Amino acid sequence: MLFLNVKNEVLHKQTIFIGSLNSSIVHPREVFREAFKRSAASMIISHNHPSGDTTPSREDIEVTKRLMEAGSIMGVDVLDHIIIGDQKYISLKDKGYI
Repeated sequence: MLFLNVKNEVLHKQTIFIGSLNSSIVHPREVFREAFKRSAASMIISHNHPSGDTTPSREDIEVTKRLMEAGSIMGVDVLDHIIIGDQKYISLKDKGYI
């Protein structure tokens, strides 16, 4: 996670979750706890796909939307979700998933 101030400058970066080979459990409570601790105005989510394929899974999209909804309620914008693969990446925002 990248936590940003109102000028979109990075305040802090931190690993929130470490998943297994094919899954990770992401809970908004843990993500936003860190955002509040840092007084972040917004955040960018990122994670890797060990397979190297950056195609977002259904779960990637659902988790992102859930975090965006929670952020909207709590006043911390989720600006994007970046998936990193083998020498490439994808922005869910740029691709229109969110």
